[in-house]
Amino acid sequence: MSEKKADPYDILGVQKNATKEEIKSAFRKKAIQYHPDKNPDKREWAEAKFKELAEAYEILNDDRKREMYDRFGWEGVKSSGFSGFTNVNFEDLFSSFSEIFGGGLGGGFGDILGDFFGIGGRRGRRERAGRGNDLQYDLEITLEDVFRGKKVEVEIPKHVPCKTCSGSGAKSPSDIKTCPTCKGSGQRRIVRNTGFGQIVNITTCNECGGIGKTILHKCEDCNGSGLKKKVQKISIDIPKGIDSGTALRISGEGEAGPQGVSAGDLIVVINVQDHPKFERHDSHLVCEQAITFTQAVLGDKIEIQTLDGPTKLTIPPGTKSGTVFRLREKGMPNFREYGRGDLLCKIDVNIPKKINKEQRESLEKLKELGL
Repeated sequence: MSEKKADPYDILGVQKNATKEEIKSAFRKKAIQYHPDKNPDKREWAEAKFKELAEAYEILNDDRKREMYDRFGWEGVKSSGFSGFTNVNFEDLFSSFSEIFGGGLGGGFGDILGDFFGIGGRRGRRERAGRGNDLQYDLEITLEDVFRGKKVEVEIPKHVPCKTCSGSGAKSPSDIKTCPTCKGSGQRRIVRNTGFGQIVNITTCNECGGIGKTILHKCEDCNGSGLKKKVQKISIDIPKGIDSGTALRISGEGEAGPQGVSAGDLIVVINVQDHPKFERHDSHLVCEQAITFTQAVLGDKIEIQTLDGPTKLTIPPGTKSGTVFRLREKGMPNFREYGRGDLLCKIDVNIPKKINKEQRESLEKLKELGL
């Protein structure tokens, strides 16, 4: 049995009605408390606590996730797309702390975030300076594509490594030298003393752009960039039940990085087209089905369309207009869980505006009989 997760409000030490500023302030204070330099003998414990804090902050700082947690607990958060400290803006959170604690806590919060997650700090800044840009591609698909899942091939114009120099940007391997300004680190570190202690300012080296290398003689084909523009075909697997607005990340399929460093990612944003018959609500589908007055009164067995194909629906005698029938597991596949949603079929009793003479006479007889 999995261990019950702690309450995010308890983790941050805030009340249920706490404002976003109070939540942010609480997170900052707790993060200082669990800095590894303050817990040298319990580093793994400190890292685990920081990740727990980040999860709690992401939930309580996001209005939708916070509402889902307040109503349904952790299960509600999972249904809202929570995947664990993915949307926390760490740089914004600690921008006002980075200089004050820069020297006193082993390089500041940038370094601890780099140690925990590979973001921020010396390592994180260097990676961003040398990494290729992410690309976004908006992909429009049908509800049938979502229902069955699909493999789509798209053409993406992007920068790829130059074949002439293998992406190095140099005319020959001997033309690649260690940057004399940063000594290959890709960064400049400036330390100055203040009343708060040491202030450590780390910036990207302006000589090499954070790469740590310089080129004596540039490749003539790419003019030293190491990149060439090309249209590439990329295959994308669309999982069943995916939600409109979901972003799929395809690692390494973004823009190539300068001078042979790692490429960025391709972010595929899914847009599901409206369907002429079905309206989607999470994994459930809603449709309307018209029946005649006599079918509503006498009952009938009718055929309706589902995404699986036609199926039979029994209309009981005396069915009113607006009645909703639930067809179990005839909806969409669940994107994050097993099983399928349901199909909710709303009945619309069709009252004709015009009737012929024979129909009128029959209805008049029914009226006399009290129907």
